[in-house]
Amino acid sequence: MTDLTPPPMPEHLPPVQQQEPKKSRTNLVIIGSAAAVIAAVIGTGVMVVQSRDDSTPAATTKSSAPTTPAAAAAEEADPAPTYTDLDADSFSIDLKTKSRQCFGSAGCNVTVEPDLTLLVDAEEVDPDATYEITYKIRGDESGPIIETAELSDQTSLNYTPSVISTASSGTKVTVEITDVARQGV
Repeated sequence: MTDLTPPPMPEHLPPVQQQEPKKSRTNLVIIGSAAAVIAAVIGTGVMVVQSRDDSTPAATTKSSAPTTPAAAAAEEADPAPTYTDLDADSFSIDLKTKSRQCFGSAGCNVTVEPDLTLLVDAEEVDPDATYEITYKIRGDESGPIIETAELSDQTSLNYTPSVISTASSGTKVTVEITDVARQGV
């Protein structure tokens, strides 16, 4: 054998130990962080709810003094709210012209809507009541038109626009409130 020849190969190679690749811990870190954030949010929510929960009675000690005057004072401190009775004088009304189509000397078709203004403080209006406000529109060639608007939740007004036909383009259209009736509660 010469020095240049490679050594003979063994018949059976020893088994090569394969190392398992190291698992990345990135997923574990992400899942752990998400769990920590969720736990913090839930914990904060529980603390906020507990701090706002006034339904639990405060701890008190028994006293030998009678409690009747304190109970009477508590009843006097929370009177039922009083509301103003609305009537026709509680509002002012105008008409908004939404469309107008005139036909020369034959008159006009006019679409109008009520423009109501509450003349009392809205806080004085019962929020649970609904008021029907009846008004009369004059200027239609067939006579007065009576419509009703509905006021609810102190400031929500529902109505149907009115279409009137005037005798001429110079006819003045007017409106007045004829009745206010409280509905509900």
